[in-house]
Amino acid sequence: MFAGGCYWGVEGVFSHVKGVQLVKSGFTGGPKNRRVDYDMVSGGNTGFAEAVRVTYDPKQVSYGTLLRVFFSVVADPTTLNQQGPDRGTQYRSALYPLNAEQGKAAEAYLAQLGKAGLWRDPIVTKVERFTGFQDADAYHQDFMRKNPRHPYIQRWDAPKLAAFKTMFPTLYRDKPSA
Repeated sequence: MFAGGCYWGVEGVFSHVKGVQLVKSGFTGGPKNRRVDYDMVSGGNTGFAEAVRVTYDPKQVSYGTLLRVFFSVVADPTTLNQQGPDRGTQYRSALYPLNAEQGKAAEAYLAQLGKAGLWRDPIVTKVERFTGFQDADAYHQDFMRKNPRHPYIQRWDAPKLAAFKTMFPTLYRDKPSA
């Protein structure tokens, strides 16, 4: 589970990673068993974040590689509750590990990023407890693929996909996962 601002671009990039089998846009990080929808989460008062659920084959791509892609081209780990033009806790950069192994890897990766000195500002991305995931409406699924000319996609998300293709040519695949 990755939260990195508007889920359209996060999903759009991860769907082109070799070894990723399925990417779903949705919501996580809020109270367990609370049902939400896009309008509720967009208000910024639910505790939920726009996020994506990435299903992958660990024989083809590792969780560590997914973290590297995420922080290289998807999310700025130094902006608190903001990614690009989107502001509010629902657009925070956060990781939601599904097991202890992913939790350790996520914490270690964030520590490594902090020590690397690649950014002028401190790393604010958090590892948060996974409380469940709710799929967004069908309209939001595969939004980047279905709406390549949408102004938001052209301005904010297409550059992320282009950067991924340039920076990780051996991981990039033309046909996105389902």
